[in-house]
Amino acid sequence: MQRALSQSIRRTVQSRVGLAPSALRYSVCVPRQQFVRFNSTKPEAKETTESTEKVAEEAKEKSETESAEKTNAGEATEDPEFKELREKLEKKDKDLALMKNHYAKARADFRSLQETTKKEVQNAKDFALQKLAKDLLESIDNFNLALDHVKEDTLKANEEVKNLYEGVDMTRNVFEKTLQKHGIEKIEPLGEKFDPNLHEATFEIAQPDKEPGSVFFVQQTGYTLNNRVLRPAKVGVVKSEDN
Repeated sequence: MQRALSQSIRRTVQSRVGLAPSALRYSVCVPRQQFVRFNSTKPEAKETTESTEKVAEEAKEKSETESAEKTNAGEATEDPEFKELREKLEKKDKDLALMKNHYAKARADFRSLQETTKKEVQNAKDFALQKLAKDLLESIDNFNLALDHVKEDTLKANEEVKNLYEGVDMTRNVFEKTLQKHGIEKIEPLGEKFDPNLHEATFEIAQPDKEPGSVFFVQQTGYTLNNRVLRPAKVGVVKSEDN
């Protein structure tokens, strides 16, 4: 019954509108055709966007090229007076850098000269007495030589010789103390290991009871001036039995 009613209503609509069933079906399909046409326009929009971007990029490149050309043209047409001032300024900057470099070198050289002069002055003070001290050492050697030749028996038997001996001994002590005040010290090598920087070996003798290479005899006393060897001590060294 419902089916018959539906067909009757359809016939009535068709008779009033004057459309065939095929036309009614065609009108129903219109939205689908429109949807298809809408999708078909997407590639065209994409191509349009790419073309627009390409045109913008070309315009940017052209603008940059024109700007560079204008800059070069500006440099080419630079005012001669301004150019001269710019060159003078660049030259002044170079001269200033060169002067700073010379100043730094001169300052370093001056400091080095100060240090060198200071050391030389100190060395002159420390070793000014070197020549005089060497001459005085000969006098002390003579005092030592004279005192060593006096025998104890003679001192006991002769009072005058004893007084003379004591006077010479006191004079030698005064000389040694004066030298010590000016930085002159004795080298005491007896019993020590032989040191070629401080000692001068004059002979070698084997000594079974002493260590080989040690000093067992002092022929002449050595001295130093402010820790610098003024005169090495002349010594006898113990010889090794293997040699």
